[in-house]
Amino acid sequence: MSQPVIWGAPPAERADAARNRVHLLAAARQMIAERGAARLTMDGLAERAGLGKGTVFRRFGTRAGIFQALLDDDEREFQQRVLSGPPPLGPGAAPLERLIAYGRARAVFMVSRRDIARAALDGSQPTPAGRRTPMSQVHIRMLLGQLSLGRADLDMLTIQLTAALDGPVLLYLSSGELADADEVEQRIGQAWQDLAERVCRP
Repeated sequence: MSQPVIWGAPPAERADAARNRVHLLAAARQMIAERGAARLTMDGLAERAGLGKGTVFRRFGTRAGIFQALLDDDEREFQQRVLSGPPPLGPGAAPLERLIAYGRARAVFMVSRRDIARAALDGSQPTPAGRRTPMSQVHIRMLLGQLSLGRADLDMLTIQLTAALDGPVLLYLSSGELADADEVEQRIGQAWQDLAERVCRP
């Protein structure tokens, strides 16, 4: 899943294009809820939305593009929770508390969207999340900087913690089955908390 850093407002677009995007994403979500991600097609989406196929292709390019747009839309909402939502995920909690909350929330976010993440593959990405998650690295680095970690190399520590968070999530997302998603979320979240508490221990 390609996850851009979305720190500001979305790019400007014409009013009709913005309406079409919102309408198409809403229609796609309805179809996924009814039939599952595997049965969503470009033609089916155009028919459900009452728009021409050309409009759908111009907006998304490929079937994978539909799912990438859904993930980007969800990513915006997640990032807003991190930037301005209630603590401990949002501002107002101690840095370590926020770090733990971020990892737990990220695991839930990714695992709960695993079918969409798989469908977002365009054939050139080896895993559903594709590249590293830029927001994780930026956010983790900021929180580490607020902690008293002595002479620790915060940039390298950030890279290692980001990999420790993203790696297990990508492994589960890349697997064919998730027998118990709730258990996976809990295990990843607890492992993240254990790691963060040990790394950030005074």
